[in-house]
Amino acid sequence: MSNDGEITVGIDIGTGSVKAIAADADGNVVARSRVPHALQIPQPDQMQHDADEAWRRGPRAALEQLGDVRPRAVSVAAMVPSLTAVDADGIPRAPGLLYGDARGRTAEAGAGVNPAESGELLAFLRWLRDAYPGATGFWPAQSVANHALSGEAVLDTSTASTAYPLFDWVGWDEQLAKDLGITTDQLPRLVPTAWECGRVDGDDGPVLASGCIDALAEQIVAGADEDGDVMVILGTTLIVWSVTTSEQAPAGHYAIPHTTPGKMLVGGPSNAGGLFVNWATGWLRESSEPASPGAVPVWAPYPRGERVPYDDHTLRGALGRLDLTHDAAALRRAAFEASGFVARRMIDATARDTGTSPRRIIATGGGTRVDEWVQALADCTGLPVDCVAVPEGGALGSAYLARMAVGLETNMADACRWARTGRRVEPDPAWAGAVAARYDEFLALSP
Repeated sequence: MSNDGEITVGIDIGTGSVKAIAADADGNVVARSRVPHALQIPQPDQMQHDADEAWRRGPRAALEQLGDVRPRAVSVAAMVPSLTAVDADGIPRAPGLLYGDARGRTAEAGAGVNPAESGELLAFLRWLRDAYPGATGFWPAQSVANHALSGEAVLDTSTASTAYPLFDWVGWDEQLAKDLGITTDQLPRLVPTAWECGRVDGDDGPVLASGCIDALAEQIVAGADEDGDVMVILGTTLIVWSVTTSEQAPAGHYAIPHTTPGKMLVGGPSNAGGLFVNWATGWLRESSEPASPGAVPVWAPYPRGERVPYDDHTLRGALGRLDLTHDAAALRRAAFEASGFVARRMIDATARDTGTSPRRIIATGGGTRVDEWVQALADCTGLPVDCVAVPEGGALGSAYLARMAVGLETNMADACRWARTGRRVEPDPAWAGAVAARYDEFLALSP
């Protein structure tokens, strides 16, 4: 594929795979790839990657699998927080610790605490420091990937914010690093988000942008930009963001700035995403018969605890109201409804506390390809769901940030022009009454 001088590549290191998107100046996808990797759960409250496979080799493989694409620039996004220990060659020698892992648990964390203030990444750092005392460096996923692509460990400042107060919004705090028993030389070089930080494979290669948080990359190209829009990321993690002008977050939720001036995103992440849905449906046989609206049990979807609004890792799942009429189709529907009910709980709480009425959901992430999940989301919230045309939003948004790194774009908010709707899914009126009754039961099963 020839290069018109405008093609850029975005890479997204996700919980279950690395995705890559090559896009032209108008956000049209010209090539895509996906490299799966394993999610390791050695204990119920631990979650990790083989960081060498997922963070170092995966991005390189995803880039190569795009084929004959010669991009102008490349940018890597990844989930946060993440951290591993590397040797002098930048090769991970420790597991890649992921968000929600018990090894990141701190006294500072609590319901509604912004991830940048939770101390989770610093707790990862302490654990890795003690477990791997000979480590040359301690790098998040973005830095491992950047090093593999360019030869230098670089971290963008938006991702570095999850290390606050070690990152003090200017640079690494040398005294705090010393107190942690490390030096700032063991941490990646900091570069502002969407700035050039090097070249892929030498001076003649594409520009490498510094990287980004995956959820930020998804947000800029989703098209959830008006009050009443709700962005729902149907990924391994379920993330719900209501767009509002209010900075008031309900108890247990938090608010972050939207890339559109004057707007905020209120909500947060939940464990009731693909990690739960795949687990809950994985042992069920496929059923050709659809579920009946009135014959579905109710899940409390917390086999791994819950994040927003409880921040309680001790919660566990429960399946209620089971009877002999429930078959595989009913159990599958129950799992998808549980995810939809979690989204509704966040949407309702935000509407109540901000006064912003929800008008539609913009759904992104790999789960938008699962019709059962999208329909349940619409039915459970009573809102139409506009599924984005490109589910790999983290990779698509990263491709836009790569354009910024080479001066093809100057404003992150302008990425909204890349937003496209693939299809709209309306709530099914035949399910409304039964779903409303089950939502009350869901709330009763929850803390």
